[in-house]
Amino acid sequence: MNVLKPHLRISIQTLLDRGTTQREIERFTGVDRKTIRRYQRFSNSPGVATGSEAADGQIPPPRPPAAEGATAAEAPRVTPSTCEPHRAWIEMQVGLGRNAVSIYQDLVEAHGFTHAYNSVKRFVSRLKARAPERFDVLEFPPGEEAQVDYGQGALTLYRPGKYRRPYLFVMTLKFSGKSFRKVVWKTSQEIWARLHEEAFRAFGGCPQYAVLDNLKEGVIRPDLYAPEFNPVYATMLSHYGVVADPCRVRDPNRKGTVENAIQHTQSTALKGRKFDSIEAQNTWLAHWEERWAALRIHGRKKRQVLEMYREEQPHLRALPLQGFGYFKQATRTVDDAGLVQVEGSYYAALPAAPHSEVTVRIFERAIEILEATGQLLRRHPKSERKGSFAIEQADRIFNPSRESARLLAKAERIGPHTAALAREMFARLGRPGQRAIYGLANLARHYPCADIEAVCARLIDAQCFSYAALKHALERKAATALANAQAPNLTQSGSHIRALTEYQSFWEEHSQTHPQEDSDGNVYH
Repeated sequence: MNVLKPHLRISIQTLLDRGTTQREIERFTGVDRKTIRRYQRFSNSPGVATGSEAADGQIPPPRPPAAEGATAAEAPRVTPSTCEPHRAWIEMQVGLGRNAVSIYQDLVEAHGFTHAYNSVKRFVSRLKARAPERFDVLEFPPGEEAQVDYGQGALTLYRPGKYRRPYLFVMTLKFSGKSFRKVVWKTSQEIWARLHEEAFRAFGGCPQYAVLDNLKEGVIRPDLYAPEFNPVYATMLSHYGVVADPCRVRDPNRKGTVENAIQHTQSTALKGRKFDSIEAQNTWLAHWEERWAALRIHGRKKRQVLEMYREEQPHLRALPLQGFGYFKQATRTVDDAGLVQVEGSYYAALPAAPHSEVTVRIFERAIEILEATGQLLRRHPKSERKGSFAIEQADRIFNPSRESARLLAKAERIGPHTAALAREMFARLGRPGQRAIYGLANLARHYPCADIEAVCARLIDAQCFSYAALKHALERKAATALANAQAPNLTQSGSHIRALTEYQSFWEEHSQTHPQEDSDGNVYH
């Protein structure tokens, strides 16, 4: 038995006599529970002195193990928990998610519990203990799935005297366990996509699915049912015919194959190493994969990784003939002219409505404009200087060629002579001739088409191709017609007109019966 100072032995014995638990004695005195347990057995042994009378170096005989078939009295005694009478109530509270402190407080206040809090804490911890989690073994046919993730590479010289750990990208084919590894200094949406493309070309084909976690380079908005992917990454996978399959949030076990590959790379290929450049580390990783990792025997499948990879490679999808064109994506608002501004240049976005938002993809040598649904609206060559406009003549609101064709067609509807005069004016006068065609086409609003045709025929015969002459001729013709229409057409007789003799007789008779007097007082008839 450990030799304790007398005051500690007395304190332990006193607390034991009071029925204090061994855990409480350990907390009060700082003595290990094993030592306290030995003192308790020593004090209970018959024929052995206790307290200060006991010899300091005396050790009780060891307790022999219980033999098979031993009675309950001979078996080691297990002290029941003081919380056992309240088991049903405590289990219900644990099921509600309550902690041990709140359960202890309610036990004291509502159930008259008089024991220590540690008893409740131990009892609750045993109730919350769960069985070890079980995991399934996921099996996939050749060429169906690849898993990707980032880890940390080995220390690499970043600048003179300064070492850093770069990002370690690993893609592992699920069936064979063949991996592609590369370290990079920084990561972005485009770098993440380019690393996938390099891995596909290193494998000589593409899997059907790429399993990844919800890092921002791949998944913009995690969602179990409808995740939103980074557009560059999603378009690149579509180019290669691969479907992204992100894991649940905080569920890395779904891609345990690549997690193990990263751990294997870090602990075996890179552990304890330093590199003078990131290129040197990538060269070492490629050599290690070819010399050691691919030739190893897979721990679970008991087959060589390279052999399984040769079996899997024919099942990978064929690579496209052209690589993926990378782009930057942004949102722009269409201005009043139907244009969007990209890097200081302007590009037509029709048929998008003014003030609407469109998606712009900026390639190395081209600009693509898409509507909100992803449908391509326009594709333009990328301008080489700022301030330039990429808009076709047909897209302009006022197009001189298109407007001239419209006006000539309008003159054609008036008549052939009018159309001939309009064409001749446009050919002879140029841009001012277009103004004259506007006036000619609008004359049909005020004058009959037949009159316009007649005057145009006379002007063509006279080789006079003037809008002013045409208008003056129509005005004179209209004035003459109006004057003829307003002149009175009087007649001297008719069924509704009385004869002049009747008016003459009426005035003679009236003058005789009603004499008139002038201003001088003279009377006349």
